[in-house]
Amino acid sequence: MSRTIPGRLHVVATPIGNLGDLSPRALDVLRGVDRIAAEDTRHTQQLLAAFGARATLVALHEHNEAAQSAQLVAQMLAGENIALVSDAGTPLVSDPGFRLVRAARDAGIAVSPVPGACAAIAALSVAGIASDRFAFEGFLPSKAAARRARLQALAAEPRTLIFYESSHRIAETLADAAQAFGPERHAALARELTKRFETVLDGSLPALAKRLAEDADQNRGEFVLIVEGAPEEDGGEALALGRRAFSLLREYLPPSQAARLAAEISGAPRKRLYAAADAAVPD
Repeated sequence: MSRTIPGRLHVVATPIGNLGDLSPRALDVLRGVDRIAAEDTRHTQQLLAAFGARATLVALHEHNEAAQSAQLVAQMLAGENIALVSDAGTPLVSDPGFRLVRAARDAGIAVSPVPGACAAIAALSVAGIASDRFAFEGFLPSKAAARRARLQALAAEPRTLIFYESSHRIAETLADAAQAFGPERHAALARELTKRFETVLDGSLPALAKRLAEDADQNRGEFVLIVEGAPEEDGGEALALGRRAFSLLREYLPPSQAARLAAEISGAPRKRLYAAADAAVPD
């Protein structure tokens, strides 16, 4: 009795703007798999059409990933090869997909990366800011109070910080970041990377906010914000951990109690953590 050999899951990076960034290997994989799991099938269909490729597409997004993953794993166990793509860039970087990857690995299915474009790394490479240690924070909360609390929790982080932001909130995010990190913190703002109107601005956070205020065109598109890390200081890592813990705990506890618990968790001074409450101004 023959035994079916499981298929493979390919995690495929796609262009973030310039179609020339799709690698030959990625195109071969997309043309050769049995089906493609895509965040937005209409968007992926346009990408395939640009290269004269066809494929069976299935939607995989944050609202159906749990249920859809089980079906896709069953298909791979039956011998199908499947590619996972997001709308742009490397899947799972601020995009759905990790549940499918985990389910595939748990089922013993091989998972192969097909590397390519990633907006965060592309922006970091041209920012002129230290890149030996960095932390990717993705999208900040949309609500002002939560966004300010998150930024304040990162104020002592010594690693370079990478954020994604939309055109609707970039001005507010720059203002909140300047308040949390201070007016002298250096940053770079990459907009529409690899696309026709690509720009990369750098300077202090207030200076970047001023550039956007003076030029309406700079408020359009998709943004990656790179912020240099805080100066190293004694207990810097403990303070960064403590502020992050404090920002989470204060949503459920009075500030004094949240600061005490955060200090016990991190080893950071309680008074310095409690002082962070002043910066988290409600919306």
